[in-house]
Amino acid sequence: MALNAWSDTIMIAELNDEPMFSEDMDNLIQQLRTLRESKDQVPDVIVDLQNVATVNSSNLAALLTARELLEKSEPKQRLIICSVSDGIWTALLATGLDRIFAFSENVTTALATLQLDL
Repeated sequence: MALNAWSDTIMIAELNDEPMFSEDMDNLIQQLRTLRESKDQVPDVIVDLQNVATVNSSNLAALLTARELLEKSEPKQRLIICSVSDGIWTALLATGLDRIFAFSENVTTALATLQLDL
């Protein structure tokens, strides 16, 4: 995964299929926890699923954990998921997570959304 600090306030996580997905999400979650504990600025996060074909329950749990960490940060930060394939969208609909997460068509649109909402 590439964890790219797009700016001081926005991080882009470019994820891949398993087995890297779990490792990459663990890395992202650890970085978010470290930033929160050190009282550093926690960035908004864009999760790019362009290279991910399917997700499992562990993957979804990791996304929920990242979202929770961001929402509990001060100030409250956001997680936007983008480039969702039909297979992933089906899993999100089946679990009701389509109503929990924020989505964007692609990274560019997600960046624009975050910057306009500042």
